[in-house]
Amino acid sequence: QLLPGPMAARNRSFVLWLHGLGDSGPANEPIRTFFAAPEFRHTKWVFPSAPNSPVSCNNGAVMPSWFDIHELPLSPGSPQDESGVLKAVENVHAMIDREVAGGIHPDNIFVCGFSQGGALTLASVLLYPKTLGGGAVFSGWVPFGSSVIERISPEARKTPILWSHGIADQVVLFEAGQAGPPFLQSAGISCEFKEMETIYSWYDISIWQEGGQRAATTPAPTNITAKMAMAAKTQLVLCMLVAFFFLLLAMEVAAARELEETGDPYKGTYPSMGYPTGPPP
Repeated sequence: QLLPGPMAARNRSFVLWLHGLGDSGPANEPIRTFFAAPEFRHTKWVFPSAPNSPVSCNNGAVMPSWFDIHELPLSPGSPQDESGVLKAVENVHAMIDREVAGGIHPDNIFVCGFSQGGALTLASVLLYPKTLGGGAVFSGWVPFGSSVIERISPEARKTPILWSHGIADQVVLFEAGQAGPPFLQSAGISCEFKEMETIYSWYDISIWQEGGQRAATTPAPTNITAKMAMAAKTQLVLCMLVAFFFLLLAMEVAAARELEETGDPYKGTYPSMGYPTGPPP
């Protein structure tokens, strides 16, 4: 049960998860089961689905897509659908604004996404006018050019970003992800970048699981059973990373606010973890 009044807003949090190309929001909802820590008991989860749109890299086949993708694999020099990205960002911001209007502090709002959803996560976090709790990008890329940097507000530059990418990703190439931190650095933004050996794109798997309109235009991926098994393992790894990242952020935000309000950074943080007063021994 949420606490009444201002305490309710302070203790509530919001996590927005953005799926990859050809996937859906409901298919990703099991992710929330990995977040059992007390800090997440007042967390609201939203898993939206992208609209069905023609995708250029699939010869115009219609599928769930946040914006257009012109070619695969994606590299640092791949053409971008910047206008489509900015339109998708507006929709994400509208979802965030609804939660803020409902009383959730921006510091307690987290956006994360995989592949195309990771690219949209990055754009949404950078272009939101306020500092958010954090953004987590998994196997994503920078979906716009350097001209967008001037639109990033000073407050948005303070939002912490976690970026993970698989070195063996054959759809969003590792080099595309690796280009992210230097881009952010040029905008005065720091992020934690992690390279991993087992992150594969869900692109082929999700499309072929659905029976894929792509089947008419491209051959089936080889060794699909092994890829699906690896994707399941990857999903678990990603969820654990997100859980750890958000847990640390939630505790840091709670402690900072408690310090400002009471002078004791542990008073409101550790009782929920079973400690009556002060930090754990």
